[in-house]
This record gives sequence, structure tokens and C-alpha cells, in this order.
Amino acid sequence: MQKELLDWYHKNHRKLPWIESSDPYKIWLSEIMLQQTQVATVVAYFNRFISNFPTVYDLAQAEEDQVLKMWEGLGYYSRARRLIPCAKMVVEVYDGHFPNTYNEIIKLPGVGSYTAGAVLSIAYNVKVPAVDGNVMRVYSRYFDMANDISVASSKKVFEEKVMETLPEDRRHFNQALMELGARICTPKNYQCNQCPIHKDCQAKKQGLQDIRPVKTKKIKKRHEKIAACYIKCNDKIMLMKRPSEGLLAGLWAFPIVTYTDDYISLIKDHLKEDYDLKVDDFKEISTTKHVYTHLVWDMILVEMSTEQQVEVDLPKTIWVSYEELKDYALPTGFHKLLKNATKNI
Repeated sequence: MQKELLDWYHKNHRKLPWIESSDPYKIWLSEIMLQQTQVATVVAYFNRFISNFPTVYDLAQAEEDQVLKMWEGLGYYSRARRLIPCAKMVVEVYDGHFPNTYNEIIKLPGVGSYTAGAVLSIAYNVKVPAVDGNVMRVYSRYFDMANDISVASSKKVFEEKVMETLPEDRRHFNQALMELGARICTPKNYQCNQCPIHKDCQAKKQGLQDIRPVKTKKIKKRHEKIAACYIKCNDKIMLMKRPSEGLLAGLWAFPIVTYTDDYISLIKDHLKEDYDLKVDDFKEISTTKHVYTHLVWDMILVEMSTEQQVEVDLPKTIWVSYEELKDYALPTGFHKLLKNATKNI
């Protein structure tokens, strides 16, 4: 299995900017970006990020707003907010070198067992598994493992199985497993005839590919109606900074209210109570739908006007021109609303 998989990997792996790198900084960054995000999306972000923050020292000195702007559109922003404290710890505690032991690297902010395994094995060739959804799918099919991968305790079972099969070349073997799961042994439309290890795959022999891995169904997403407030005062628009915790934490956005029917009275109350701001001239100018992990926002963009540029510290507010909006890290849903606007705003 190991030889066939490694031979396939060396001949067929994708030419990605972080593959074949032994720089733990680049490996760490790529793995954080790849969580919940497709490779095709990550490549441009990775290149732009490395261009702006070429070393862990550069990232440790960055401002959070700079990092969030570079991350804008990748989603799951909690990942981005943990980059700076992680980089600072690497610089301050480990003199700019990512730790090469599991017990040390797992202490870094935002580094879980998978990221730790990926950095250690790829950068340092340490004998440690790097088990994500792709790897669990490959092993559940190859060894016909019936463990439910949606159950947290199952990951430990798969990590132990990978440890049993790790060859001396852990660096490329772990990457090969990831590549195989991402490109060949996919959830649907799997390509068994192109798989380098299909001859000994137990799921293929028994025709069980469709029911491996075992995975319980996800909880149905909750829907919310969201009205976003596009508040204008002369040629300026108000932005507010989201709280440091929770959904879209630390990003700039328009004020929002959750509503069922009448959103105008809710907006008036919210803006008066939180910003001491009086608004009128309501116009609904855009709609969109944005999907989060367990939540769907059915969004509308409501334009309104005010006579005074009120600024408060909590939540922090600023007033910017339409052209200046591009300089701030706005959540993807708000970008969709601006793009879908039915008038020149």
C-alpha cells in the first residue's frame, strides 16, 4: 500500500505553492487556510498572504485588521484571528522556529491534532498522523472501517490506524493520503479505477464505497431573516466593528437586526439604543442568501439616511466613502448585498 501510494503521489500530485515545501510556516498557513475551504480557492489567498507576510516574524508584527483584510472572503474568520497570537508565540517562545514535537506544537493557538500532525510530518518527517476527513474516508474504505466519522472519538481510532501504516517517508505519505482523498477517493463520483491502491481496497471488493465512511446526517441549518443597515450621511456610509467573539467576530460590517415581519421599527430602536442615531428614508435595495455552518441568513440591504455622523466606541463606528469600503474586511454576505444592489449606491 505504502509504496504504491507514494509512487502515485510523486508522479501525480498537484503543483501547489505549499506542496514540497519544508518550511513549517508555509505548511502551517496552508493547512489553516485549507480547513473547510477548497484548494482552488486557497491558492490565490495563500500567494497573496505570503507576499504580504513572507515570514512568521512579519505575521507576528501585523495588525489584526491587516490580516482580516487578507483573509476577506475565505470565511471561518476565527481561523484568521488566531494567526497573529500563534505567530507571536512562535517568535517569542520558540525564537521564530515552529516546535518539532507534538507536545509543544499542540500548545500553539489554533493548532489542533490535524494541523500539528501535518506540520510535524511534512516539515520535519516526524512519525505522527495527520488525519482529516479525506484521510478518514480513504482508510474507512481501504480497511472497511465502520466507525462513524461524525463522532469525535472515531478520530482517535483512525489516527492509531494511520500510525500503524506510516512508512519512513512520513512527509510524502501523509500528503499522498490527503491528495488521494481530495482527488480520487472522493465522497461522490469516486474513481476507483484510477486509485493506486484499489486492488486491496475492502470497500471496493464488497461494493461498499457508497456507505463508507459511516457518517450521521448533519443537523438541519437554522434560517434567520437579517436586515443590514446601509446608513448614509451625505457621501459617507457607517460601518461598525463586530464584537471580538461570536459570528463574524472582529470584522467591519453594517449594523444588522434579526426580524420576522416589520424590520423598520426594529432598526429604529436598535440604532437609537446602540448608536443614539435617528434614521429615515428607508429603501430595500438588495437581497441575498448566505450560508454558515449551522445557519442560513436570508439577508436584505436597507438604505436609510441620517443627518449626523454619530461615532461611538462600543461598538466602534466609522464613516467612510463608498470607494473606501474596499479597504475594510467585510463579511462575504455583505459583499454579496453590495454587488446585488438594484441602484447605484
